[in-house]
Amino acid sequence: MLLPQLDYVAIPDEAETLRQQVRDFLTTRISSRSARDQAYSWSGYDPEFSKALGKKRWLGLTIPKKYGGQDMSAYARYVIIEELLAAGAPVAAHWIADRQSAPLILKFGSEEQRLKYIPPICKGESYFCIGMSEPNSGSDLASIRTKAEKNEKGWCLNGQKVWTTGAHNCHYMIALVRTSPPSENRHAGMSQVIIDLNLPGVSIRPIKDIAGDAHFNEVIFEDVQLASDAIIGEEGKGWQQVMAELAFERSGPERFLSSIAVLNTLTDAVGKDANALQRREIGRIIAKTHALRSMSIAITSKLEEGENPTWHASCVKDMGNAFEQEIPEIAQSVLDTEPRIESGNPHAEVLAYLIQTAPSFSLRGGTKEILRGIIARGLGLR
Repeated sequence: MLLPQLDYVAIPDEAETLRQQVRDFLTTRISSRSARDQAYSWSGYDPEFSKALGKKRWLGLTIPKKYGGQDMSAYARYVIIEELLAAGAPVAAHWIADRQSAPLILKFGSEEQRLKYIPPICKGESYFCIGMSEPNSGSDLASIRTKAEKNEKGWCLNGQKVWTTGAHNCHYMIALVRTSPPSENRHAGMSQVIIDLNLPGVSIRPIKDIAGDAHFNEVIFEDVQLASDAIIGEEGKGWQQVMAELAFERSGPERFLSSIAVLNTLTDAVGKDANALQRREIGRIIAKTHALRSMSIAITSKLEEGENPTWHASCVKDMGNAFEQEIPEIAQSVLDTEPRIESGNPHAEVLAYLIQTAPSFSLRGGTKEILRGIIARGLGLR
């Protein structure tokens, strides 16, 4: 059996030229952010920072200029987001809209939808969240019950979504809903719709995590009236569109850089006098980071070529999440620091934050059980 492979790919020179520009911008813009703030990074909400990126034309890089983008390569976008995450920049406001909502609308949306929704995303002024998971559905996305029914005004939406990242700060949601009753084909009859979260009947309830943050939300729809053009793409083809969308969500550097802040504080704390154990374990973290980065860039090359590397992306997310969750444990094993928020010790504060939030890394974007099922199918094992 021939298994799909990921070949080593180098980022082209023309994309690499952006790296120093981004570093210079970040030095002037966020150099005063504390280590704890840097640990938030793609959970850090700062609309003004997102708008500043939009002014630099660093959002929507792969989007055609007709819609406010830059018509650049996926490699150029990779360089920029890698630098943003490595520096701990607050990117949550625009993150999902830039990463997958704009490309989804570009690929499947009508011309009217492209012209309406994509330019504000590229300006860093319009924020999207994703409505997939539902209560009592576990990881079985095909079992969703939220439904949109046709009426004389368009579509009447009822149901509930949960674990929706950033919904409380977003303008729109792209949700997977049922537009036809369930049938023997569990993946049929679902469509993606754009929902204005300010519409009557939409309720957003934050879900606090153990760290006291509320990045996740449950969103309830009670007779929400959507326009007739709310559906993205072809009615009933939502499952296929979602699968294509998830390749963007699961393969980027955010899948192995979420804990990078604690590596930075750890290396600062041990300093130049690190012992043999510390050198070995920090070296192991760096080596794994480089391996995952190479995989992620290889998937970027497939996206650049128009492929849909779903199972490859699942590999990066599964391995990356396990790695991210391991880093705080390694940090504790090599340096005796009590994890404490508000301690005044940058390493102790970042360590405490990541110990509390790391368990959620393997929830967002698909649980490990779902990912491993996708990987098994890719390997021909099921």
